[in-house]
Amino acid sequence: MKTPNPIITVNETQGQKLNIAGGNYRIIISGKQTDGEYAVIEMSVPPGAGPNPHSHADFAETFYVLEGEVSFKSELGSYVAKKNSFINIPKGGIVHGFKNLSNETAKLLCTVTPAGLDGLFEEMAEYMEIASTDDESTKKEKVQTLFEKFGQTMYPENYLD
Repeated sequence: MKTPNPIITVNETQGQKLNIAGGNYRIIISGKQTDGEYAVIEMSVPPGAGPNPHSHADFAETFYVLEGEVSFKSELGSYVAKKNSFINIPKGGIVHGFKNLSNETAKLLCTVTPAGLDGLFEEMAEYMEIASTDDESTKKEKVQTLFEKFGQTMYPENYLD
């Protein structure tokens, strides 16, 4: 008989904290803890920050806005998500991105199914800690390689404008 997976509890001080793209991210539940089924990431996004347009065909991504507001854009339109809003990015590779256009830090709860984005964030944070000695061309190449490794396609910042 298979042993059931344990119940996991995480308080506000636990989880893996990472500095990504100018924001503070906390991996609350990683894919390692869920056998790769999903990961949950808390994202603190400062004013003006957020990922450039990107796509990922092999996993779904959801966001719940805990604090503040962010502007989500996709190939299908745009939406200003305020506190208590929910955004679902389905599998299939829709190009999307978001920016915090307000003057306050926004806090989002992101779930990815299956897990994988958490691994990208871990490796990106590790690289950024040592990237200060790399020139811009090397940084861009390394980041692109990481995104490709995790099934992400990146687009220019103004791609959805």
